[in-house]
Amino acid sequence: MKIIKFKKREKFKYKRKVIIKDLTLKIFIGIHNFEKKKKQRVKFNIEILTNPYVSPNSKDLNSILNYEEVVTKIEKLTNSIHHELLEDLAENIFNIIFKNKLVKKISLKLEKLDILKKTKSVGIAVSKTKI
Repeated sequence: MKIIKFKKREKFKYKRKVIIKDLTLKIFIGIHNFEKKKKQRVKFNIEILTNPYVSPNSKDLNSILNYEEVVTKIEKLTNSIHHELLEDLAENIFNIIFKNKLVKKISLKLEKLDILKKTKSVGIAVSKTKI
């Protein structure tokens, strides 16, 4: 009888997330007339799951998701149009971020900070996955 030794192979399940935490912007949002006249603070928390099989490479920045670029695009979006609903804003943010081919999943939490006096914030949490 011959004993065969197998080489030990390590297998990994790997995830890479880009995290944008507590981005707070003053924007026009809401369906009420007073919300259309005065900007209000909205807090953004975003987790973006990217393709774990693309290795980060400092010589090729297309190999990573640039968080600064994501923030700039959100600022540009929120400055350009009035969103009536947080849900509309969330969908527009998804559309912007998913343009990057590395992005696999986005979890987004949007909170109005000043709308109800008895609360610290009100908002939504939504996630969307590319299939």
